[in-house]
Amino acid sequence: MPPTAPSADFVAVLQEYQPLVRRVARLYCQDADDRQDLFQEIVLQLWRAWPRYVPHPGTKLSTWLYRIALNVAISNLRQRTRRPAPGALDDEALAVAQAPDNGPDAEDQAALYQAINRLSEVDKAFILLYLEDRPYDEMADILGITQNNVRVKMHRVQEKLRSFLLHAA
Repeated sequence: MPPTAPSADFVAVLQEYQPLVRRVARLYCQDADDRQDLFQEIVLQLWRAWPRYVPHPGTKLSTWLYRIALNVAISNLRQRTRRPAPGALDDEALAVAQAPDNGPDAEDQAALYQAINRLSEVDKAFILLYLEDRPYDEMADILGITQNNVRVKMHRVQEKLRSFLLHAA
């Protein structure tokens, strides 16, 4: 049973790694409300797991956080059966509405997220970790597969993304 209030250590870790958790939620939810719900669910699951967290030599805290965040996000995605309400934005309008500010890379970033959203939930995890500059050995730990398997799958996912981006242009 989790403690009734999070420890100061947990709060400090959550503050430090909040951007990581928000990026996972952003990748798995297009809708802002769904994204916030997923963020809160990830934080809840991290809080519940925190009392059992034991650092292992050679394993980063971020590996543990990613593993929980990705598992929650993928489970959440699989459980979601909600259909868009009548009159809801279509994919193109939603991409425009969620595009970042009008910076120099806004169009490229919107196109990238649109292509990423076409990937499977597992493939999204590979891309997220790649975009976070995580080394293959850490990806293997987070995803529970071998480094060689990470390399093969990463190559395939990158090829899919290239194909999506080429056909979108």
